[in-house]
Amino acid sequence: MSSYVGVLVSDQWLQSQFTQVELRSLNSKVYLNMQGQATGKLGGPKNSSSFLKASTTTLLHTISESEKASYVTHINIYLADDPFLKQFLPLDPATNDLFHLAKDGVLLCKLINVAVPGTIDERAINTKRVLNPWERNENHTLCLNSAKAIGCTVVNIGTQDLVEARPHLVLGLISQIIKIQLLADLNLKKTPQLVELVEDSNADVEELMGLAPEKVLLKWMNFHLNKAGYEKTVANFSSDVKDGKAYAYLLNVLAPEFCNPLTLDTKDPVERAKLVLDHAERMGCKRYLSPKDITEGSTNLNLAFVAQIFHERNGLSTDSKKISFAERMTDDVQISREERCFRLWINSLGIESYVNNVFEDVRTGWILLEVLDKVAPGSVNWKHASKPPIKFPFRKVENCNQVVKIGRQLKFSVVNLGGNDIVQGNKKLIVAFLWQLMRFNMLQLLKSLRSRSRGKEITDADIMNWANRKVKSTGRSTQIESFKDKSLSTGLFFLELLSAVEPRVVNWNLVTKGESDEEKRLNATYIISVARKLGCSIFLLPEDIMEVNQKMILTLTASIMYWCLQHAAEEGEVALSPANGNGSTYTSDTSPAPSISGEDERSSLCGEISSLTMDDAASDITVSSSQCENEDTEIATAESHA
Repeated sequence: MSSYVGVLVSDQWLQSQFTQVELRSLNSKVYLNMQGQATGKLGGPKNSSSFLKASTTTLLHTISESEKASYVTHINIYLADDPFLKQFLPLDPATNDLFHLAKDGVLLCKLINVAVPGTIDERAINTKRVLNPWERNENHTLCLNSAKAIGCTVVNIGTQDLVEARPHLVLGLISQIIKIQLLADLNLKKTPQLVELVEDSNADVEELMGLAPEKVLLKWMNFHLNKAGYEKTVANFSSDVKDGKAYAYLLNVLAPEFCNPLTLDTKDPVERAKLVLDHAERMGCKRYLSPKDITEGSTNLNLAFVAQIFHERNGLSTDSKKISFAERMTDDVQISREERCFRLWINSLGIESYVNNVFEDVRTGWILLEVLDKVAPGSVNWKHASKPPIKFPFRKVENCNQVVKIGRQLKFSVVNLGGNDIVQGNKKLIVAFLWQLMRFNMLQLLKSLRSRSRGKEITDADIMNWANRKVKSTGRSTQIESFKDKSLSTGLFFLELLSAVEPRVVNWNLVTKGESDEEKRLNATYIISVARKLGCSIFLLPEDIMEVNQKMILTLTASIMYWCLQHAAEEGEVALSPANGNGSTYTSDTSPAPSISGEDERSSLCGEISSLTMDDAASDITVSSSQCENEDTEIATAESHA
């Protein structure tokens, strides 16, 4: 299913004049995603991320020339030495060079890797001078799935929109990518010195860990402004900084050696903004915005400016005792990786709330209810749910009790799990529940495709058997016995599986034998990028493949299976029904190329499904039983350690 990214332009008048449905009716291809306080079921302010989910996005296709110029400057600086792009850089911000270069998808993929290094294996990017339509589509599919994997809210954007380089959509996506880069260090894991912003209690540190990056940035800014004697509290990056005074105080306390007394004495806001930027430039901050951008309150550019100041000089203590305390709060690598996966998965579902930290944000129960309502529509009784902010603790417990009750109705293993465990933030129990929720969603998606043949309920064994048959159908002998099979660490089975579902997507010249850790890592990173390039929405890391993380291995295999069956179903629909109900030909945004595997996917869809015969029943029961036992044990073990 294609999606479209909304324009990051706020417009209060439009918000007051039209409902979401009325706005949707204004255009057959809608660029709308009304978020924030205007919608019905929402989390509290803590659970929103202003730059990832704008308070209102509208049909206005206007773009900010200042923002475009700033993003072009950023690209010219950070991608200047890229072996492929340097032939096209620097871009001229006064022209549309940015949009022309974005059409092939290479620029956006490279920009994602600047924001979060290693997200995309660049060997998977098609970088020929002239790309054919399939190759261009592959790059944009890889871009969109990778953007989701680093935390971008990709709503209402399809590969064709990027191929056409629609300016407001391209800038909206670039804006998110750049801000993720600029705010990457605004967490205790990357910058443990941030612990100075709070008291030494666990509760305060956990609250800080749960804040959105820009909220942490505001907290940091106000921390220094308070020390500098600034009497106001800065609550946003627009109206509260328009006069430039907050910037003057902030820079004076962080870099007093570059202080200019005239900055605060001048009466003209534009002149003050100019002096502020001169001060920032002398301390090493690149100039991305103009005095006018400050005085007009450009939220995106002002946020980027403050983030630059933080990176250049955060002015925080190097107290080793406090830093050690912060590091102890974030030292569970496995839990941290799983939190990341579940956070990105939840945010990709398109629920109203935005998750910044799973363990903090789910404690009210509201976000879990939203997810349950998304993956099992109608399961939530909203009349008995309380929306954040929640003053009374028992209301949180009520929400979480309903979460556990629904989980039990969905046949989840909830041994020793109570609503209060979620409210108290028991990480192991929350992870165990979220895994079952994610798995349920994945199996429901597969079931929706299999319902055409009235097949039996799909199980883990079905997924494994399908993968083994798919690989075997190409003449290869590699097979796996379970999702814990240690041979999976080499990555070769997944590369053979990807090649089986779409032969042209794997370049075997880039594949290693997977004998050393380095070779395994190369294969793992390549697998993830190839799967995303194909159209799979996955959130695992290379380490999950190398270490054969059973949960993540299952999600990867299921995602490939889902793409394959969906692609076959869509191909079949085109063959059987050349036009849809509107009289237009059906196309798939995510299909990189027609299958050239030598087998007819259209006719094999039902064959693949029906081939899951009674012979699989025993293994189905075995895997399903062991799965439940594992989940029972995991929750029970977690409870015993709580």
